[in-house]
Amino acid sequence: MAQKFGGKFSPNATSGASANASAPVAPARTPDAAGAKANILFLPGLLLAFLSLNEGAVGLAMGLGGAVLLVFAAWLTRDGIRAQAAYDARKVARRPAIPRKAFGSVLTGAGITLASLMNDGSVVAAVIYGVVAGALHLTSFGMDPLRDKRMEGIDTFQQDRVAKVVDEAEAHLTSMRDHVARINDRDLTARVDQFQAAARKMIRTVEEDPRDLTGARKFLGVYLMGARDAAAKFADLYKRQRDAGARADFEALLADLEQNFAARTEKLLLDDRSDMDIEIKVLRDRLQREGL
Repeated sequence: MAQKFGGKFSPNATSGASANASAPVAPARTPDAAGAKANILFLPGLLLAFLSLNEGAVGLAMGLGGAVLLVFAAWLTRDGIRAQAAYDARKVARRPAIPRKAFGSVLTGAGITLASLMNDGSVVAAVIYGVVAGALHLTSFGMDPLRDKRMEGIDTFQQDRVAKVVDEAEAHLTSMRDHVARINDRDLTARVDQFQAAARKMIRTVEEDPRDLTGARKFLGVYLMGARDAAAKFADLYKRQRDAGARADFEALLADLEQNFAARTEKLLLDDRSDMDIEIKVLRDRLQREGL
């Protein structure tokens, strides 16, 4: 969907503190991990459905069945690539609950088998084509992560707690941005991205040291859930009527949240540094007492 261009020298650009507040300090968005390589997988299924229209009743049934399997396989593969990208970006993560790319390979093989049977009655040849197609799919896109990603020196229970909180926090952030994106306002979307950059900095801090979860849990749970709900209500209101007062209140909320998230993250980092300094001091004192 096209978006209105906005910037410092645009006709509707804000000035002063408002302009500074809406300028994103860091890009929060990343390119879609799936990209064209995964999206092009939808094309064979659509072509198969079109080509099967003149193949008679049996051929039509096989062609449409194969097309459905290929489209479903493409959808699973695309989601699997995105899930693996999210898994790779985190230091503590759970493996995907459903091996989407593996299922995508199986369904691709099944779809190609049906497509082959539509034009050739040889079951052996169709199965061979299906196996080859599934193997090529698996080779191209790889397997899904099969193990949870953990950090050494941290117990499993604590890491599972962190992974659960991080998953919920990321879901809140994604939902929040989706709500604001419905307004189709470039400046507001950028403002939300700026806040989310601060929130994700806290998330990365907690992932690096799960002991920080206690101090950050309220922020990553209650506060992000409230921010998501506020974004949903604001988007509904602002789409009906462009209320400048509601927009100002929402931007003020984002500014407050960003400042509080940044302050809490800084405190977590300072606490980590204090803990490290204490450990170093204790170790040095012990070495001195032992004459080393």
